[in-house]
Amino acid sequence: MVRDGYFYAAPLIAAGLLLGWLTNPAWTIIPFLLAFFFLWFFRDPERAIPQEAGAVVSPGDGRVTDVSTVGSGNDRQTRISIFLSVFNVHVNRSPVAGVIRDVLYQRGRFLNAMNKTSAEQNEQNIVTIEADGQKIVFKQIAGLLARRIVFYPKVGDRLERGQRVGLIKFGSRVDLLVDASARVNIKVGDRVKGGATVLAYVRAQGTLAAVGSDAVEKAY
Repeated sequence: MVRDGYFYAAPLIAAGLLLGWLTNPAWTIIPFLLAFFFLWFFRDPERAIPQEAGAVVSPGDGRVTDVSTVGSGNDRQTRISIFLSVFNVHVNRSPVAGVIRDVLYQRGRFLNAMNKTSAEQNEQNIVTIEADGQKIVFKQIAGLLARRIVFYPKVGDRLERGQRVGLIKFGSRVDLLVDASARVNIKVGDRVKGGATVLAYVRAQGTLAAVGSDAVEKAY
């Protein structure tokens, strides 16, 4: 469990005990239920991290809401958007193994994370990772209820695929941007798990990562 869960739950439990002692024990129900919700919300389950070459795993739990091509010319990228409801695990994980080249925190609005314009207008943290010669970008995007984005590593740190890197508190969204040549492994409507679900396979230097059981084929 993320320690934030204890920070939220402890005062509520104390308030419930105080209310029960000063008034009626029935008044403990609401603060106790809220405390249980926070303990459950900040859960942090272990995940089996895929080891296939070129695999890019989901940075968060949720439902895929968009798979589209953005940019133009040689700068075309595939964007995969994932919506996290309050019922999803909100711990974020690194999509690939690599080195953090840039972290940019962008102030903005708090539109509904289901809104497509939230990708550009909402408050967000934009992380660029260099992995096998590829630049992978993922965004932690605040939503209608989210008011705090947490990211632990810093520029220059080495990340492992599926490594815990932070969280977004309450409803939110994560976007993944990979080169347009990447082989997408999911579709809109799919449910994904952070660190465990492979979203795409990307080209490495001199190789092409293959989908499924095919490991790697040489690129000629």
